[in-house]
Order: sequence, then C-alpha cells, then structure tokens
Amino acid sequence: MLIFVALNPEQSMNETWRFLKFVLFSASAGIIELGSFALLNELLDWPYWPSYLIALVLSVLWNFTLNRKFTFRSAADVPRAMLLVAAYYAVFTPATTILGNWLAEDLGWNEYLVTGINMLLNVTTEFLFQKYVVYRDQIDTAV
Repeated sequence: MLIFVALNPEQSMNETWRFLKFVLFSASAGIIELGSFALLNELLDWPYWPSYLIALVLSVLWNFTLNRKFTFRSAADVPRAMLLVAAYYAVFTPATTILGNWLAEDLGWNEYLVTGINMLLNVTTEFLFQKYVVYRDQIDTAV
C-alpha cells in the first residue's frame, strides 16, 4: 500500500481498491490453479513441471479476463494486451517452472509450498506489470 501514499486521498482509495480487486480475482485464479494442479499431480501422478504449467495457463486465462474487465476496466486493444501478458509469462513461466522443479523434485520441497511461493511472486509482479505496462494509459477507459 506504500506505493499509493503519494496520491491524493481519493486516488489512493481508488488504487487501494484496484489492488484489492486484483488480489481477489487472483485468489480465484489461484483456486483454479491449485485445483487443476492437484488433479494433475494427485490423480494422474504427473511430475511437477507439466502439472504446474497446465494449471498456470488455466489460471492466467481466467485472471486476464476478469482483471481486464473489472480491475483495470480497460478498453485497450485485447490482442495487444494479451501479447504483453504473454511476454510477462514468457519470462515468469520458465523462471518459476525451473525454480519450482528444482525445489520440488531436486530438493524435495512440498509441491504445494512451492506452488504457493510461485503464486505469491505472480500476484505481486503481475499487478505491477499490468498496471504500469499492459494498461498504463488505458486504465478506466471502458467505463
């Protein structure tokens, strides 16, 4: 919340609410991610990395759709916004897949702990990326 201190009180409240909406929608995406991860990991007994990748893709699609419409209320060009989010995930996904696989498979960390750490990294970095890159000049344009 410290990033909103320099704003006037009304802007600060709006940005705080925007961040909370992002976190709530991300939590719903997290439920999708954890649920699909659990199905692939437990029922199919797949290794960490394919379970994580499929679960991540499902949650990204859900999260992008909800946050574009309700959090950032943006009329930005959808293909452009999707390409920018894809660029974010082109970096985030391999980094967290490799790190997660190393922690879960090589070091024996609990797969759900590793997935939770990745989800916390995701919610913080993706909010900043979407706010300042994807929707930078297009926030609240789809009123």
